[in-house]
Amino acid sequence: MSRIGKLPITLPNNVEMSVAKDNVVTVKGPKGSLTTPVDKDIIVKQEDNQIVVERPTEQKRHKAMHGLYRSLINNMVVGVSEGYKEQLELVGVGYKATVQGNVLELALGYSHNIFMTMPEEVSATAVTEKGKAPVITLESNDKQLIGQVAAKIRSLRKVEPYKGKGIRFVGEVVRRKAGKTASK
Repeated sequence: MSRIGKLPITLPNNVEMSVAKDNVVTVKGPKGSLTTPVDKDIIVKQEDNQIVVERPTEQKRHKAMHGLYRSLINNMVVGVSEGYKEQLELVGVGYKATVQGNVLELALGYSHNIFMTMPEEVSATAVTEKGKAPVITLESNDKQLIGQVAAKIRSLRKVEPYKGKGIRFVGEVVRRKAGKTASK
């Protein structure tokens, strides 16, 4: 039995879950609504205030999908009730971030500024305090989407190991390398 898959998902009071005929799970809450298709073999049931995910057989394919869909549904429940938040910091001289509407403008030491249009589901804010690195905060109810957007922003200027400059997650530890040493 899957250790993740067999755990029931507790529904908060303000969250509703429904399963359509074609095995599409919809979760609605105060932070919005999320929908995901579930494999036709996996059984999703609501018992009292809990969601239970079951598999029909012990096949390797069913075992793999059991835990996957339980995690996806749990992420949807947490997303519509609490939401997700990612924070990225820009470490480097002259690195700046500004948000105008749903467009994120980044100055990352290239010859031009980079403009990124945020998806409608993701809200971005940029804070620059004197003496500290600028911080970009992303908020959304979709864990998968917010992770993908954060990874895309991070890929624009990855952290380099010698000076530690680049875009990193807040609290991320960067392993530093020693530079060249003068030989005598």
